[in-house]
Amino acid sequence: MASIARKNLLQDIPRFLVAQAGIMFAVSLVTIQTGLQRGFASSTSVLIDKSQADIWLASDKMVHLDLTLPLTYEQVSQARNVAGVDLAEAFIYQGKLWRDKNDKLGSVTLIGFDPDGKLFSPWNITKGSVKDLKQPFSIFVDETSLEGLNLKGVGDSGKIQALKANVVGLTQGAKSIVLGDLVFTSLENANTYGNPLADTTSTPKVLEANDRVTFILVRAKPGENLQSLKKRLETALPNTRAHTQEEMAQQTQEYWKERSGIGFILGLGAVVGIIVGVVIVAQILYSSASDHIKEFGTLKAMGASDWVIYRVIIEQALWMAVLGYIPGMALCLGVAAWTAATQSIVILITPVSAATVFGITVVMCVGSAIFAIQKVTRVDPAIVFKA
Repeated sequence: MASIARKNLLQDIPRFLVAQAGIMFAVSLVTIQTGLQRGFASSTSVLIDKSQADIWLASDKMVHLDLTLPLTYEQVSQARNVAGVDLAEAFIYQGKLWRDKNDKLGSVTLIGFDPDGKLFSPWNITKGSVKDLKQPFSIFVDETSLEGLNLKGVGDSGKIQALKANVVGLTQGAKSIVLGDLVFTSLENANTYGNPLADTTSTPKVLEANDRVTFILVRAKPGENLQSLKKRLETALPNTRAHTQEEMAQQTQEYWKERSGIGFILGLGAVVGIIVGVVIVAQILYSSASDHIKEFGTLKAMGASDWVIYRVIIEQALWMAVLGYIPGMALCLGVAAWTAATQSIVILITPVSAATVFGITVVMCVGSAIFAIQKVTRVDPAIVFKA
């Protein structure tokens, strides 16, 4: 029966190619939409995931990474004195106004950290050294952000607020769909950029007790119970809430997935892809069954059971699923690699998600075969003897 299935499938090559194109479209749409959904979620917490902190200490009013109230630099020292804390470092996260060389306005997300610290550092550095950020008003930007910020590379400059920002290093892939253009700098530079009274004559200064920071990154001592350490930190520092790295990432991702509506839109796109695939495959299989109705009638006249005929149609559907899935997934992997390299947009395709899409493709194609099976089920063997 296998040869009959393949023969029916390949007898009309143009129709077969149309069917495969439809399946490729469905596979690509489902894979890319779900990949974007997962990539979007992961990009919202990329700064959290890239840190080496066990615990993120934030205001007790924090909603997610991008929506919180500030802490004070004095609280960093207080956190260091809590039993079980091995290391505590300040972290500044702020949205800022960007001005390029032509005074065109834009926006950046300013990330301030300790260049000598151990709990956070830019990743995938292609040019420059983290130590270069100790220079006054120096910054790192991502290569994919250069065009949008009207920068040529290392040595070029723009302005954050009214203060100069000199590019001393570049990263690759350090960008987020949600967070936008990330600009990395030292705590001192970030503190000065964040001062509304700062002007072109200002110089970076060491942070003082009352200066504001956004989060405190904490590394626990080896073997320390994180849940117990969280409680001690919250007791020692009133009006704060401690989160493990996983809790912080989950809270941020859930906010964006539930409040932004992007997850729903991307999921809707995946459903549309499945519907399109079902319609095309069902139409092709139904037409194939109609064209070979006499052959199926002959099989029934020879005593073949309905299940034998069903297997022919289902095998056609399985061949269509496999032959449509392979090029469709290859296309998606290529698109994912290209967007990650050129746009820093993550289309997250994992072995599990690829296997899931293959399962969906098989179900889609076999489910579509029901229409053709219904056509064959009603065939009268006597059709063989009709003119």
